[in-house]
Amino acid sequence: MKKWLIGILASTSFALGGCSMLEGANDALTYVNEATDYVQEAKTFAEEAPELAQQAITDSKAAAEFETKLEDMKGEIESFNELNAPELAADLHNQVLEQNEKALDGINTYLENIEGGKLDPAALENTELFQSIQDISSIVKQIEDLGL
Repeated sequence: MKKWLIGILASTSFALGGCSMLEGANDALTYVNEATDYVQEAKTFAEEAPELAQQAITDSKAAAEFETKLEDMKGEIESFNELNAPELAADLHNQVLEQNEKALDGINTYLENIEGGKLDPAALENTELFQSIQDISSIVKQIEDLGL
């Protein structure tokens, strides 16, 4: 009876440990998928936003579209910031969070300009927002390369 009980406990322990490992792998895969989707959104933004920003200086329709793109990207950044990174990618995730803060600062600057009714051409010279987006793409590529 004692051997039987030990066998059941050992089997249960092994099964629970296996579930934990499977759950960890699933979480890592989910994270990588979310990060990849985020980078695609960021790349699209970085490709479209600069030209739209230039148009927004003189075109109110373009300004409204630019504002929408900024708000959407801000939402994407905030959603990504809420993700829990797997332990293996924690350092890289923190680097993305740092770049996200820079990107949010740039987005907020643009939004303040637009809401003030005047998009200052000098504000467009601040390319830190777009550089941060490119840096994010590079970091997420490193996350993907971890083989999570």
